[in-house]
Amino acid sequence: MTQDDTDARAAALLHLGVDALSKGAARTLASTLTSTFHLPGDPVGVPGYGRMNNPTWEATEEALALLEDAPTRLFPSGMAAVAAALFAVLKSGDRLLLPSDGYYTTRLLAEDFLAPFGVTVETRPTAQFADGGFEGFALVFIETPSNPGLDVIDLAATCAAIRAAGGISVVDNTTMTALGQRPLDLGADIVVASDTKAPGGHSDILMGHVSSRNDALLERMALWRKLSGPIPGPHEAWLLHRSLETLEVRFERMCRSAHMIAERLAQHPRVSGIRYPGLGSDPGYAVARRQMTTGGFLIGFELESEEAAEAFVASCPLIDPTTSFGGTHSSAERRARWGDAVAPGFLRLSIGVEPVEALWAAIDAALAT
Repeated sequence: MTQDDTDARAAALLHLGVDALSKGAARTLASTLTSTFHLPGDPVGVPGYGRMNNPTWEATEEALALLEDAPTRLFPSGMAAVAAALFAVLKSGDRLLLPSDGYYTTRLLAEDFLAPFGVTVETRPTAQFADGGFEGFALVFIETPSNPGLDVIDLAATCAAIRAAGGISVVDNTTMTALGQRPLDLGADIVVASDTKAPGGHSDILMGHVSSRNDALLERMALWRKLSGPIPGPHEAWLLHRSLETLEVRFERMCRSAHMIAERLAQHPRVSGIRYPGLGSDPGYAVARRQMTTGGFLIGFELESEEAAEAFVASCPLIDPTTSFGGTHSSAERRARWGDAVAPGFLRLSIGVEPVEALWAAIDAALAT
């Protein structure tokens, strides 16, 4: 993936579907709020029922598919998308490999629901993910950069090894979005992402999606959605569609600001353990340069204690003390409070769209106090 290709897709997204409009048609997408459709006679080939079809989701899927360069299905949250990938593929007796330092809810879902169904759940830290190989795993779930530690692994090499071992690779691309990294281009079988984060961007919806160039896998996940019912609301799909039109602008500013702030944090005397894949000093920098267009908008760093970390977040007026990330507002949280395997003073900082010098001045002042 090149920056020119990413720019071309972002530009094309803004004009998607215009050629099909009739004279006098509304330029913006309609929110189709219905559970039923007018359906006399043979129902084949037309929308039939709100659990199976909705024009607003389908338009949003088309926009996401343009960014992912792959067929896409929409879900009402990122975890609903993760669940579709896992439950559509795995069966009793299969082995599943997860990152031990990735998003903790994915591990809880596997341990609480898949394991009782007879799926063997195993974990490895992202930095040592390839150690031991991938033989015998039906599905390998990857997160890079990992959340919250921001470790980076070589997607092309990892996905090739999983495929050679007979497994299916699923990559959670939430931290980067399709503008920052396209795992399918690097050999992944399935991409999942939480569109609650940067794609939605305004912290007012929950949404997620799956993308795959494997027709059989995509059909299984679509069937899971239809039969088990995790469908997106049309209004939420409409809000996501609207937000996607500004994603490239927001993402570019967030990532550029994050790089600047990460460089300054790395030099700050109170900060240690800085993690940002765009820094030359980061352990993942070399791999990130090959497979990512940017270092992203997330920064990880440590302060000296739990109390110092909480005080920093509480005292910075331009940082919201919220969980999640990717919104227009900068936010931070101490991830150890959720049980992540990080130091007590570790913070995950999500950079928003605030003017960068004003944001840095607030961060610097909060660190000083």
